[in-house]
Amino acid sequence: MQIPIIMPQLGESIAEATIVSFLVKPGEPVEADQDIIEVETNKATMNVASPCRGRIEKFVAQPNESYPVGAVLGQIEATQEEAARSGLDAPSPNAANDTEQLRATSTQPSGDGEKRGVQPTIRGLPVPAYAAGASYMSPRMKARMDELGLHAADLSGIAGSGAAGRVTIQDFEKYIAHLENQKLTQASTMRVAVADAMRRSWTRPIASVGLPVCLDALLAHRKQANPKPGLALYALRALAVALAENSAPAGRLVGSQIVHPFSIDVGFAVEAEDGVLVPVIRNADKKPLQELVTRYDELIELARQRKLPGDATGGSIATVTNFGTFGLTWATPIPLPEQTLVLGLGAGRKTPRWDEATDQFVPVVEANLTLSFDHRVLDGGAAGRLLTRVAGLLVQPEKL
Repeated sequence: MQIPIIMPQLGESIAEATIVSFLVKPGEPVEADQDIIEVETNKATMNVASPCRGRIEKFVAQPNESYPVGAVLGQIEATQEEAARSGLDAPSPNAANDTEQLRATSTQPSGDGEKRGVQPTIRGLPVPAYAAGASYMSPRMKARMDELGLHAADLSGIAGSGAAGRVTIQDFEKYIAHLENQKLTQASTMRVAVADAMRRSWTRPIASVGLPVCLDALLAHRKQANPKPGLALYALRALAVALAENSAPAGRLVGSQIVHPFSIDVGFAVEAEDGVLVPVIRNADKKPLQELVTRYDELIELARQRKLPGDATGGSIATVTNFGTFGLTWATPIPLPEQTLVLGLGAGRKTPRWDEATDQFVPVVEANLTLSFDHRVLDGGAAGRLLTRVAGLLVQPEKL
């Protein structure tokens, strides 16, 4: 008997996939669960497995074409016993010849009323497929987007009209035409560069951890210092010292290898017109805090003027950002594409803290520290230990 090869549900949010290649030929024998078709989704390249032991009768799908979940891709000739063993002994009698099924999902009941042995579905999608925007793009769509210099993130607002909510080329062209009737302003070069960096950063799994830190000792130290270090410089120096003790958390994953940093070069975020620049302090672990103040202040001014020298840009292993300057107490900043870590400092707030010595609550100035990191390189435990070490250094500023 003939058993249909069905496009399976390849992931919770996957509605369809494109045929890349056939791993076996018609007429060849196959085993149950043997990979027989290579397909590509918007997330990864995967394989479709044989539903049972038998012989490939034919493939009706075509390479480089996309098919929704539930579409019939081909047929396997199997014995009645093998089909029964695999739970596939009640196929639709129309499955072998119904080529229209290549464009339909199995959510539609069969016309003959018989129960199918294989009943794939697309349930479990976190949102309706049509609300996902351009989550899947055909090769033709990708080529058109490359021609216009667009990325998938630019099309997140498009509701698709194709199978399972796929954004068709017609949807795309209609969307582009609609944009021409809107008010448009040219994004600055810096804004485009920042957008590109964040898009590349977000291709990695980013996680964040955080904890509160008492700033009383730091503020007292800063009050007596001359010149006065910026709060972000305290955090930068503390991070540099912590990474000098163990630089592994700042390593970058490239393929199957972790690239360890050659030197502790740490950047810090400076808001400039229509974007953010990241000046870099080289070998931040080698000089004490007080010796870094002049260079730090100089780089802030040059960044605001957008006149940073070449030796003060790029090549840093981590970034420090003081989002507390905007009154924010908590944030989850994103590391730059070439970095694994970004340390954030929130705004200080007076809060009661229990004092064991006096057996009472006392007011202290407290701020939240956050560490966002590439979860491929670091787990929560390692990130937590690094953040705890940074916090410990900040409450002993005289050691910085």
